[in-house]
Amino acid sequence: MIKDEGSSSATSSPLAFFPALPQSPGMGSPYPSWLLEPRSEERGISLLKVIMTCAGHVASGNLEQANIALEHISHLTSTDGDSIQRMAAYFAEALADRIVRSWPGLHKALNSTKIVSVNEKILVQRLFFELCPFLKLAYVITNQAIFEAMEGEKMIHIIDLNSSQPDQMIDLLHTLSARPEGPPHLRITGIHEHKEVLEQMAVRLTEEAEKLDIPFQFNPIVSKLGNLDLESLRVKTGEALAVSSVLQLHTLLATDDDMQRTPSPSMSAHLQQFSLMNQRPLKDWLEKDPLSLLSMSPDSALSPLSLSASPKVGSFLSGLWKLSPKVMVITEQESNNNGSTLWERIRPTLFYYGALFDCLDSTVPRTTVERQKIEKMLFGEEIKNIVACDGLERTERHEKIEKWSLRLEVAGFFKVNLSYQGLMQATRLLRQSHFFNGYKIKDENGYSIICWRDSPLFSVSAWRFRR
Repeated sequence: MIKDEGSSSATSSPLAFFPALPQSPGMGSPYPSWLLEPRSEERGISLLKVIMTCAGHVASGNLEQANIALEHISHLTSTDGDSIQRMAAYFAEALADRIVRSWPGLHKALNSTKIVSVNEKILVQRLFFELCPFLKLAYVITNQAIFEAMEGEKMIHIIDLNSSQPDQMIDLLHTLSARPEGPPHLRITGIHEHKEVLEQMAVRLTEEAEKLDIPFQFNPIVSKLGNLDLESLRVKTGEALAVSSVLQLHTLLATDDDMQRTPSPSMSAHLQQFSLMNQRPLKDWLEKDPLSLLSMSPDSALSPLSLSASPKVGSFLSGLWKLSPKVMVITEQESNNNGSTLWERIRPTLFYYGALFDCLDSTVPRTTVERQKIEKMLFGEEIKNIVACDGLERTERHEKIEKWSLRLEVAGFFKVNLSYQGLMQATRLLRQSHFFNGYKIKDENGYSIICWRDSPLFSVSAWRFRR
């Protein structure tokens, strides 16, 4: 696949516009003179400003101004345009969806026929795996950590917290079969909420194990992660246990916070500050503080109090600790979009998905159906969940490795530094194809951080049971 002729990731990247945002057009004013024939940079800058302003109006309940802002956005976006146009279209849809949720009957009627099958979800996850290397890299690093922790073990039990894609476990089967001491007896417990997905996994892994002559058993558990009974994992005496969690733990962070749609005092202060910022060129703000746009609301403090707001995660991690795993490897989104208010979530979400849309734009033609499916059914749905949903419905609650580290340490785990060997294997994978130019892996304090250019997007960390 090649990039579309004439497009420029450097000029269309959503990330490129944040440091240079100009004064925002007034939401009640006529459209700017360049709107009918906007240049790419002007359009991108305006889009980001209008999305931010629209989010402020939606958060404060100012629906008239939010409607005007959404009309502005609709004139500038396109789901088959450059990366910032495409991303903005899904942010506009998410903001509109948040407004419509104020009328539950209307919202249900508009969404009653929007049903995505399990097979479609699995397909789009597969497309993301194929077109972006993030999960490939996470699997390589995870499997190397498991392989090293299981050296010399004859009975191995692996718990896969999201058993839907067979690639990771097939690769691990091949790695274990090549051990100098011979392959172990291997048992994999796969967890997924759909029985048919687990049945397909069982067939694929059993066939591969037979080819490699590995003694193998697949233990399927049909359950959502939040409803999982850890007793059903059936860990046996004498087994060396490993746990693999790829983009799963954050789904346990949802709590019924009953967030109000009216602005809190801190929200009002942020909106007032944003309004003042729009009264003079952003250049003045950036000269004073280059990160002023991002620092108007602080991240949640890394404190025991903030961690106690997610008792489900703490209970789940404590339950895993009681199983005494030799290693637990966790991959999570490296973002901080789990703020309690929409205003806190909108900026990190723009940055995070801006990088994802940008990396697709650099390698995949804009007209391909596969790219459109990833953007609509994966990125778009995640954006909608983060922006439009609250309480238990908001399951996409991404947090950075620092918070996960504190939770894991409180639960009784200690960090295992990921090995140089795993990092080198992942780096070699990137070098195998020129399509992966721009992707990076960084070693930070024993964690692996997978980046698009300089934007950290996923973290991989390894942990071990501690008495």
